Amino acid sequence: MSIQSMTGFVSLQGALDGLDWAWEMRSVNGRGLDLRLRLPERFEGVEARLRKEVPKHFKRGNITIGLKLGQADSVGARFAAESYEQVIDALRALEMQAKKQGLDLRPASATDLLAARNLLENSNRSGPEETLLRAIEAEVPRLLEAFVTARQSEGAALAAVLSEQISRLGDLSRAAREVSEVRNAGQPAALRQRVAAVLEATDQVDEARLAQELALLAVKADVTEELDRLDAHVEAARALLGTGGPIGRKFDFLMQEFNREANTLCSKSGSTELTSIGLELKVVIDQMREQVQNVE
Repeated sequence: MSIQSMTGFVSLQGALDGLDWAWEMRSVNGRGLDLRLRLPERFEGVEARLRKEVPKHFKRGNITIGLKLGQADSVGARFAAESYEQVIDALRALEMQAKKQGLDLRPASATDLLAARNLLENSNRSGPEETLLRAIEAEVPRLLEAFVTARQSEGAALAAVLSEQISRLGDLSRAAREVSEVRNAGQPAALRQRVAAVLEATDQVDEARLAQELALLAVKADVTEELDRLDAHVEAARALLGTGGPIGRKFDFLMQEFNREANTLCSKSGSTELTSIGLELKVVIDQMREQVQNVE
């Protein structure tokens, strides 16, 4: 299973009976799934469909979906001319009938025309407008599939970068182990020199306390445990990248563990070369964390 990036963009166009429309769907990273819809009026059914289907395909990201119509801001605009003509004809017929009955109607205002048109549209909801709404709603699956493909494409690029960075962390961990082994080989001589300096500076030495302090120094300088955990984190990152799917939260937690071991390695290094490796580890970890922020 491939991973998805939380960033992506896709657009789709459609047309029916001379009316065109355009979908736009985009997303950026986010802690959870946040869906924002920008649809024209009368698209309640399409909105409900999107809110139901989007969580089935995406788990995280701030997703925005917009729909623009080519000829108006609402679906009924295309049919405005026809509906107004029908309203005017109906009002004329009503006026003629009223005169036959001896009634004198006041002239119709623009408000009267709008009210009559709305009544006419509401009584004929199964006409061309409903056909258009169904056509646009039918494009929802195609829109979501295209967006999945877009986020997977960016996810593949992310996976390639993360794979290189994980390999780099593995190389640095091995280099740190080699430097640590060389440093450990020279530690006994360095400790003896320090002990000799202490003995020369004082006549009274508590041998038990001295042995205890030397043991503590040896423990504090030992970075074997940190390097073992670092190697384990490298293998865990490789395995996690291989599983795919929504792994962003797990990867983010793993980056915290990487950073903790790098910090401890630097604090216990006691060696310029080992410190240099630790700092380079921190740089790679920070770069990797930036990439992980975009993984779903």
